[in-house]
Amino acid sequence: MTATLPAAVEAVTPAGVRWRYALMNLGMVIPAQVSSFFFLYYVDHLKVDPVRFAALMSAFALYNAIDNPVIGYLSDRTRSRWGRRRPYLLFATLPTMLFLALLFNAPFDGVSSPGALLLYFGVLWVLWETTGTMMGSAYLSLLPEMFRSFAERTDVAVKMNVVQVVGLLIGLALPPVLAAQIGWGPMGLLFALISAAAVYGGVGRTFEQPRPERPAQALGAALRATFTNRSFLTVVLAQTMRFVATGTLATGMGFFVKYSLGLDGGLNTTVLLATAFVTAGVFLWPWRQFVARRFGARTTLLLAFALCGVAVLPLLVIQTFAAALATTVLFGVGLAGLILMGDVIMGDVIDEDELRTGERREGSYYGLAGLITTLSSAVVAAAFGWVSARYGYDPKLSVQPDSVAQGFRLFMTVPPLIGSALAVGLMLLYPLHGRRLAEVQAALARRRAEERA
Repeated sequence: MTATLPAAVEAVTPAGVRWRYALMNLGMVIPAQVSSFFFLYYVDHLKVDPVRFAALMSAFALYNAIDNPVIGYLSDRTRSRWGRRRPYLLFATLPTMLFLALLFNAPFDGVSSPGALLLYFGVLWVLWETTGTMMGSAYLSLLPEMFRSFAERTDVAVKMNVVQVVGLLIGLALPPVLAAQIGWGPMGLLFALISAAAVYGGVGRTFEQPRPERPAQALGAALRATFTNRSFLTVVLAQTMRFVATGTLATGMGFFVKYSLGLDGGLNTTVLLATAFVTAGVFLWPWRQFVARRFGARTTLLLAFALCGVAVLPLLVIQTFAAALATTVLFGVGLAGLILMGDVIMGDVIDEDELRTGERREGSYYGLAGLITTLSSAVVAAAFGWVSARYGYDPKLSVQPDSVAQGFRLFMTVPPLIGSALAVGLMLLYPLHGRRLAEVQAALARRRAEERA
């Protein structure tokens, strides 16, 4: 049966529960980050045509436009002896990790069997994405469900994002090194096992809040309520720009190191990515203590987006590993603010929606957020494909033309810079802050008190 907390203590959960929930984040972060190496594995290792592969990745955004909101909506309507969210964690996690392992164990190559390789990737990617969306949507939907106050959510966010930094280090920094030592296939299997263990290790401590039974909204009405929510739209579009920046960093760093700096891509890429995310982990506490507590989620995100945009500019001109290292440190400082506040501010949006509709619709909101933020992968893939074609990158060549170095410099700077600027503009339009946020929180507390009476 689904565990519940008494209403009187719904905002006070034990530290052990908060940590177990946070540790489950390893199972979400590692697969997402390891998937950033699909380009390196399929294009640079298996030699599939980069333009065709980038086009396929862009097309997958259309599939995400369907599965994210549908799965989120279905989870809101799910009724089972395990609850609404927990069945998806219990039964979708294992298939997700199996498909991840198989994606790094392709039986074809891009020289002798390019069509078969692309078909293999396409089928497995759809299966992996579908089950992964079930798992990830359920996990994130539990955050505002389990933890109700701003103080508790920020505490959990710090714990989640400390874990996330560890996951980013594992999922972004280690794959090139491990692939060189043990091969891509064993590397994929190893990370799939670690991720599955993280999720199953914490799912037993998750719970859902008791609530009055109300008729669920129809899908059309739920979509209208969500897409007319200005708070949601501004936040999720800004978050999309965040994933453009981090997706570009993850996808392009190996190419930037190898072709723009002229260095060995394996260990150097690992060190640079590790530096960015270790820095992010170190600066989580200062962002929470000195910025978020004083200024709130909106201002924290404004400052963090601005810093990330400034941080990538040196990549246009730097020539040394030391300069690249300093740049990733600065980016990591800004990234800490983004990962700290992302889910906290979404909790505020969902609270506002509960006040408007009388329902808790975490699944719908995270599903639609997934729909929109997934566009970031299409943007990154399209930018990669354009750079490859425009600047002459061909993985089949033993020596790349000189233009490739400049192409990957532009890839690493222009999309993140534009994305950060757009995110700042969007957050300036975000209405749920200051007095308005305080009014929503007070009204929602009164309604919940009346429902318990």
